[in-house]
Order: sequence, then structure tokens, then C-alpha cells
Amino acid sequence: MSEITELAFKARELDAGDELAGVRSQFVLDDVVYLDGNSLGALPVAVPGRVQDVVRRQWGELRIRSWDESGWWTAPERIGDRIAPLVGAAAGQIVVGDSTSVNVFKALVGAVRLVRLSDSARDEIVVDATTFPTDGYMAESAARMTGCTLRPVAPAEVPGALGDRTAAVLLNHVDYRTGRLHDLPDLTAAVHAAGAVAVWDLCHSAGALPVGLDEHGVDLAVGCTYKYLNGGPGSPAYLYVRRELQDRFDSPLPGWNSHAEPFGMRPDYEPASGPQRGRVGTPDILSMLALEAALEVWDGVSIDSVRAKSLALTDFFLECVAEYVPPGRVESLTPVAHEERGSQVALRCSDAGEVMERLIGRGVVGDFRRPDVLRFGFTPLYVGFADVERAARVLGEVLRGGAGNG
Repeated sequence: MSEITELAFKARELDAGDELAGVRSQFVLDDVVYLDGNSLGALPVAVPGRVQDVVRRQWGELRIRSWDESGWWTAPERIGDRIAPLVGAAAGQIVVGDSTSVNVFKALVGAVRLVRLSDSARDEIVVDATTFPTDGYMAESAARMTGCTLRPVAPAEVPGALGDRTAAVLLNHVDYRTGRLHDLPDLTAAVHAAGAVAVWDLCHSAGALPVGLDEHGVDLAVGCTYKYLNGGPGSPAYLYVRRELQDRFDSPLPGWNSHAEPFGMRPDYEPASGPQRGRVGTPDILSMLALEAALEVWDGVSIDSVRAKSLALTDFFLECVAEYVPPGRVESLTPVAHEERGSQVALRCSDAGEVMERLIGRGVVGDFRRPDVLRFGFTPLYVGFADVERAARVLGEVLRGGAGNG
């Protein structure tokens, strides 16, 4: 039996024992191997019908009555409570709305204001030096707004960079480019030991692995919903504010939706209690209710089972790449150690852009990150082991034949 056949046989065995295999039928899929769910998740089958109902009945027939009768007004907190178990949070701490970028800004400025309630001298924001660009842009703006100095630091070096000037620290749970999983418990503890506030970006971890926001005492967190949560393009992001901090959280974007009496139309601002403080303006109902429908695929699904399958998928992919890809053509940037790995594999490849074009042409969809990274995301709810074997085999064929000839 050839090695290729052995790996294909192993894939069939792994798929046969996959306890999450049945969830795949809840997504709209075709014969493409889709490994870009870390950019945009696949469409859950329940979403089109739900959106049709929202548009035709709730909006088309009930119109303004739907704010009460269809639960539009309470959607940001209700959907936040559906996300909460996936990131290890109790209900009443997450509000859905706005974009990740806007929520990063709210969280960072709010973090500085929180810490200055007890120590007005703190004037430094530490930011992950490898962060997704928008986090850096928002951190720089938040620093200017609060009169802070912005200090970019590699996550591993954060504990040694903290001091009595540190006000807030913004970190990514998983590095978007390499797939490296950072140590949220230890880094959060280090931030707290320095008297600062910890803000985490969960875009590449929520829905792929356990986070433990409550367990590890995270102060503030943000995340998107269109990746592993499959909420759809542009689906609203979310903001987590730890319960003990909610009465002191001072958002830099006080809107009428976060007012204690939103329909009082008072000229003076009084913040609401609870996670509603994180709201700003009118919720984007169409995309928000599409997200709510998408989250139904999580009913009965354990995030621990998702994590176990994620690690098995990425392990198997790396095994297949080692077997199928010509030596020296790619280099994995993703850590081998499970405790340091998210749910993606990033491969450095000198002609990565051309290679990804050829892969997509062959029905294997990942993505390309300049200048030389092939990025493959593994969504355990709908990616199977046969998909993984096929993706690695096609990658090997493309690289053996050359990016332009595969």
C-alpha cells in the first residue's frame, strides 16, 4: 500500500470516529475543500430562511412593532448570551454590535479610564507588536485620546515590559498570521500583577478553542463573529466587560442605546447598567439576526470537543504535508506544541501567492498573506479529515509541478 493510500485510509478512519461529523450537514457546502473559515465561515443552512422571515414578516409586516414583538431591541444582549458559553463567560457580560475595530477602541479607552480611577499616573498602553493592523491603529488612536504612550511589545516579552506606568494591555489570543496561541491565563495574571487592565482580541480563537474569560479573570475582550462563529460577512462583533467592572466601565462612545433611559431623550447622559453600556447606536438587525440563526449550530456542541478535533485536524494536516510536499518547499510557522497552536496552519512558501491561486483553481481554498504565507484555517464543525488529506495532497502536487503548472 502506498503512503498516499495509507494517509487516505487513515483519513477515512478518523472521519468514521468523528463525533462532530454530523454537524457538517448544518452548513451549505460543495465539493470544495474550504480551509478559509478563519477569514469567513461557511453558511449555516438555517440562516437564509431566518433572514427571509426577518425581512418579509418582521420588517415587511410587523414593521416598527418588531422592536418589541420580534425582540429586536434586546437582540444585542440576547445574542451575547449565546456567545458567552463559547468563550467561557457567564450570561450578562457580552453585548453584540459594531465592528471589532470599534469595540477595540471602546475597550482600550475604557480600560485606561478604569485604571485611572485608582491611579491617575498610568500613561502607557502596551500593544501586541504582531497584532492585526486595525488593532494597532485603534490602539494608537486610543493612546492619543487618553494622553498615553503606545508601546508595541511581542507577547512573550509582555511580562517584562509591564510597570507602574502601564494602564492597559491589548493582546491577540491567536496570532492571525502564524496561528500561534498565546498564554491567556499567564499573561492576564501578569497584567493584573502590574496593576493594569487586560484586553484580549478573540477573533481567531472564539469558536475554535476554549477561552475561559471568567475563569482567568479577563477584564475586557472583543471579537468578530464571521470567522469560526459563521455569522456571515460583516456580521456584528461583540464586547465582553467582566461583571465586576461594568458599573465603572466608561465607554468613549456614549450613544442613545447605552443610555439608562434610551427613550427619555434627555440631553444629559446616564449610562445603563450591565453589558448594555457597550452599546452605541441602533443595532444592525438584519446581520445580527442572521448571526443569531447561525449560532444555532452550536446547540449541543462542546467547545472541548471542537478543540480536540481542531488539534487532530491540524496534526493530521502537518503529517500529510510532511509526506506529500517536496522537502524544503514550505516551512511551518505554526507551533507544533498543542498548547501554543490555534486552529490554523501557516506555511511559509517563496511563491505563496501563485501557489494559493493554483490551489484555489484545484478546489482547495485557503488564503495568502503577504509576502510569503499560505494560511489554512480548520473549522472543526464542517472540515473533515478527508478534506485535510486532499488539501495536503493537492498542495504537494502543485509544488512538485511548479506554481504555474500544477
